[in-house]
Amino acid sequence: AGRRGMELHAWVNLMPAYRGKEAPANPRQLYNARPDWFLRDAMGRRQPLGWYDSLNPCYPEVRRYLTGLMHEIVAKYPVDGLHLDYARFPIEPVDSYGGAPVPNYPRDPRTLALFRKATGKSPDQSAAAWDAWRTDCMTQSIRDIRNMMLKTRPKAALTTAVGAVPDEHRRKYFQDSPRWIQEGLVDAVYPMNYESDLRVYSNRVAAWASISPSVPVVTGVMFDKRNAGTVLAQVQEASRRGTHFAAFAYNSLFERLDRSGRPIMDEQSASRAALRKEVIPKLRRLS
Repeated sequence: AGRRGMELHAWVNLMPAYRGKEAPANPRQLYNARPDWFLRDAMGRRQPLGWYDSLNPCYPEVRRYLTGLMHEIVAKYPVDGLHLDYARFPIEPVDSYGGAPVPNYPRDPRTLALFRKATGKSPDQSAAAWDAWRTDCMTQSIRDIRNMMLKTRPKAALTTAVGAVPDEHRRKYFQDSPRWIQEGLVDAVYPMNYESDLRVYSNRVAAWASISPSVPVVTGVMFDKRNAGTVLAQVQEASRRGTHFAAFAYNSLFERLDRSGRPIMDEQSASRAALRKEVIPKLRRLS
């Protein structure tokens, strides 16, 4: 990457610790080795299998564990940065819940005790304080990783994928990305602006351009299953507003491959090839 004038950043799904329809067989997998570290509801149940089963950032030992994993990456490998995805509570209402409301994670006794020690309250006594405390725990995870990187590989960048609408992600997932910027915890943010409607997309780009003059904003543009006109219009709008852009995802420009590495010549591959043929030359001219 360096010989080609590129940077290589390690991408990490931060909070999810397991994903699968069946529990893992390996006893060393965290799902089995540290079941107490996972998000649990008031009945002691974990998130249902099928989507992400995530760690509980309200526990100090979980934050230390995650910081240790990030330390292993930046200490052992000459990466130019870390890019954190799912730096939030992954509790979206997916099919795994069978249409039922998502529990107000975490409600295990130890988390409630930590909250009471910090605030003197229970979640039922102050929903606002409960939300603010969970948001603070998530921010502390980012702060710990930032401090570790400054000591271990100070020139490496720390970037995060963040919600396209910060207030919504703070309310739903306890991710306070404007605060991360304000505190200098991140070197760039990647808002996941995967909206197809150009008006909505443009409003979000404009909002982020005003939110973050201090760090680069890299607008995520959905390439997958989009026509070239939409992709190019959104890239140009991000450029016009003074932000950068990231393709989600780069493989959307290339044919699907079978297990032997040969292209699968189907409708999806043909659509990707057509997108590549039209988009790449124009992106090169834009750059």
